[in-house]
Amino acid sequence: MSRVIRSLTPKTAVERVIGVAVLALVALGPAIFNDYWVSSILTQTFFFGIAAASLVFLYAYGGMISLAQTALMGICAYLLGNMVTQGGVGGQTKGLTLGWDPTLALVLAIVGTTIIGLVFGAIAARSIGIYFLMLTLTYAVIANYFFGQVTQFGGFSPIAGINQYTPSFVGDVIGHPDKLYYIALGASVVVYVLLRYVVRTPFGLSLQGVRDDPVRMASLGYNVALHRTIAFGFAAFVASLAGVLLVWWDGQIAPGNIGIGATIELLVMCVIGGLARIEGAWLGAFAFIVINNYVRDVELPVVGGSFNTIIGLIFLAIVIVSPDGLMGLWDRLWRVRARGRGGTPDPVPSVQSATPGTTAP
Repeated sequence: MSRVIRSLTPKTAVERVIGVAVLALVALGPAIFNDYWVSSILTQTFFFGIAAASLVFLYAYGGMISLAQTALMGICAYLLGNMVTQGGVGGQTKGLTLGWDPTLALVLAIVGTTIIGLVFGAIAARSIGIYFLMLTLTYAVIANYFFGQVTQFGGFSPIAGINQYTPSFVGDVIGHPDKLYYIALGASVVVYVLLRYVVRTPFGLSLQGVRDDPVRMASLGYNVALHRTIAFGFAAFVASLAGVLLVWWDGQIAPGNIGIGATIELLVMCVIGGLARIEGAWLGAFAFIVINNYVRDVELPVVGGSFNTIIGLIFLAIVIVSPDGLMGLWDRLWRVRARGRGGTPDPVPSVQSATPGTTAP
């Protein structure tokens, strides 16, 4: 253990200490924060952070900017809602209302979303740049209109009461919201560890090679399209976990949850936190949700303005000051500190290193 600690750079060591401290703080969340913060701020941060992490993974390690992650999150939520809800008098009247076992429905919803993600990825795998972006945006639009207009699966009014049908090992998340808080926290930790592990596997390393120079990787015998397809399917699996937590928290799913507005909001979370670092997914989600809850009713002097105006200005300021988001700002401050002490700054990730056709600095 001491050898591992000595092998860490000072910056990495500090980041791990901060990470452990933050994890300890949120683990005591219900004892420290009030109910509003536990339910409306931190729990949302966890599951939106998971959805954002799926996007950051694709971009930072695969060079793919996907606008389909919100749609995939919603697809899983709709699949779960259609399978677990029950019809009849006093029951849910929207969707298929199959009334299946919640545990079986949970597994099928996650597996189904992952398969859909693999199909989406296979179609878009040979596209890059703006073409890949537009294809994934098309997926988001199709999902939004499909569930909004095909009334058998949903319609424009929501499928409600989904959180009444949770697996036995989950229990009652309505009467015990702290239980959902810890489930979302645990899921976030597992997703983070899983992503960090995957990017260090042979697949993850070759995926980064595909990101940097797909032509060279293809000439070396790697199947570029297959790597991108698998990465997209894996990201769909991660997004599906966020979809499950979303409907357990909100209790319902509607087309508005997967509309263009929600898609852009998830992208804004990623950009605010930093597209080059997985940690930025949860940091950006936290910043966005706090702004959303405390700045929504604020009007700017003279010009006034709505929440969208204010979040737009904050977004613009962050992008101008630090194109790599809040995590990039942290990296930059650490680099300045190291130079001020006359030392050699640790290498830091950059959004540029996640752009196809470039190499990491």
